[in-house]
Amino acid sequence: MSKSPFVPAMALSMALAAAPLFAAAPKTYQVTGPVLAITDDTITVQKGQEHWEIARDANVKVTGELKVGAKVTIEYRMSAVSIEVKPAAASTTAKKASPAPKKTTP
Repeated sequence: MSKSPFVPAMALSMALAAAPLFAAAPKTYQVTGPVLAITDDTITVQKGQEHWEIARDANVKVTGELKVGAKVTIEYRMSAVSIEVKPAAASTTAKKASPAPKKTTP
């Protein structure tokens, strides 16, 4: 009886399909303060002397009445919009030629 390559291939494909389910979610952060401004795609809150503008969309869960002046706690994640890789800098640790030792006469 020959072994079918189907079973190992199917097991491998199932393992690969399940891998994203176990990927760690990005870290979440919080900011708390009064709401300064609200638009369809942003909310601005004051934290100390700083104004934090955070993007939002229709999928953001809001509990309570969101209005300017309300004190809110926003949970958010940081995500990259673009990444530009810079060329490596030239090495600055190049060895300088050491001077030849001086000859001393007795």
